[in-house]
Amino acid sequence: MSEELRDELEAINSIYGGGCLVPSSDENIYVLKPPGESSSLRIEFPPTYPAVPPVVLGTNSTGEHGKRGDAAREFSLFCEALSTVYQPGAVCLFDAIEELARLVESDTPEEHRDQNDTPEDESHSSPATKDAAHAHDTHASDIPEPPWVISDPFIEQKSVFVARCAHVSSTEEAEAFVQHLLASDKKVRTATHNITAWRIKGPNNTTFQDCDDDGETAAGGRLLHLMQLMELWDVMVIVTRWYGGHKLGPRRFALINQTARDAFVKAGLVSENPKKKSGTGKS
Repeated sequence: MSEELRDELEAINSIYGGGCLVPSSDENIYVLKPPGESSSLRIEFPPTYPAVPPVVLGTNSTGEHGKRGDAAREFSLFCEALSTVYQPGAVCLFDAIEELARLVESDTPEEHRDQNDTPEDESHSSPATKDAAHAHDTHASDIPEPPWVISDPFIEQKSVFVARCAHVSSTEEAEAFVQHLLASDKKVRTATHNITAWRIKGPNNTTFQDCDDDGETAAGGRLLHLMQLMELWDVMVIVTRWYGGHKLGPRRFALINQTARDAFVKAGLVSENPKKKSGTGKS
């Protein structure tokens, strides 16, 4: 197993839960169970991955509660997602899973989503949590999908960091984007920290800057300082951290900024360092 694949395997299972991506009994072949989907897929990672793309071999299992046609649909959509996100030399499975979720959402009739999503959220929530989630969902339904650009996952002692950045034109839009993300993505909503920062130019030479530590003391201010050094305007960033059980000390601030910078690079807001990181989880 290559170092890139080993890091990606750890990142995927840290973000989506153990068992999302597991090795099969066949060499170089893994079983992927995309979050929220009924079926699982067999995927082959060639020894030279990520220089060459993974190969989706077929459906591994249709799942206990899968309906007729679901497995074929999920297989087809995942193949489409993989072909969309793969770039030679870059690990792609996290992006493919996120793209699959977007494709499934756009491919599912609205009334079917309402029937399937609400009971699952409510069955594991206290009344207060259900009320808060309902309030989030009610407002988020009026907000268009934010144009997030997502970083690679970065891993340090099992803590996982993922950043999202987007162009914004007002503080209201930035706050709405945060609300939409928390309402629409349960994994992000239940993460240990969601650290935010934004810088926005308003009318008549006014400027707006703000940040939120979300419990990670001083992290938001450091993230905002990074944006100031990069002279970024009309941009917001959210860095999500899933705590891995080991305290990282001051190193966590470098990882938060490094992950944010990766999102900025992918969005074309800043240029890549001459010394490029090699694969997911390199830090």
